[in-house]
Amino acid sequence: MSAAETLTKHLYSLSTPRPYSAATEHAFLRSAGDGTLPPTRFALWLAQDRLYAAHAYPRFIGRLISAIPYSGTHVPGSPDEAQNQQILRVLVYCLQNVVREVGFFDDASKELGLDVHGWRERKETRDYTAEMARISTEGSLFDGLVFLWAMEQVYLDAWKFVNSTLRETKAPETYFARSFAANWTNAEFVTFVNDLADLVNRFGVQKGSESWVRAEQIWARVVELEEAFWPTGGEELTMKAASAV
Repeated sequence: MSAAETLTKHLYSLSTPRPYSAATEHAFLRSAGDGTLPPTRFALWLAQDRLYAAHAYPRFIGRLISAIPYSGTHVPGSPDEAQNQQILRVLVYCLQNVVREVGFFDDASKELGLDVHGWRERKETRDYTAEMARISTEGSLFDGLVFLWAMEQVYLDAWKFVNSTLRETKAPETYFARSFAANWTNAEFVTFVNDLADLVNRFGVQKGSESWVRAEQIWARVVELEEAFWPTGGEELTMKAASAV
């Protein structure tokens, strides 16, 4: 398969039931970029993203690692062994990075004065983490890697959008978004997303095959989940647990 025909390029070009822009140019992201996002709504989102990162993501990655098809027949230097080792390296990096990211969330919330405690878990957060669990337990390793790449690709593009908006304004209210945009648009994160795409494409899945069609379905579902994950206007007024109000 040529570089122009890779599976990830195909998925990226698809028209999905929910438009890609609905996830990557959501009203939450627009408000984060132009300085009109209420700090309490940002705190609500950060509390949800911390649940995703600290709890669901490590479980998801752990299940993918356990699904790597190691075999005594894979001799050192063989293509199968090389692919398994590359998958392991990238997934271990995922775990190392998410530990750092959770620390970043905690430090940023204190530095920015965001109250991330006492928020109820949104239905949309539960839907997202439930789908991560389903894919990593019922799907194949390939399915899980497609899901992982899709999540990170959407996040990269979402924060690129925020970053492009930030460059157009000097509003002091945008300080909530600046460090977060930098975290998910830097060169290291771009390389990471590209490495995930490379893992997916190395499987050499043929166009029109069952795995190809599943990948299209996974991509569409991730776009849908990512759109829903961004809190909407006014949610921050109802999502505090009674004991925390």
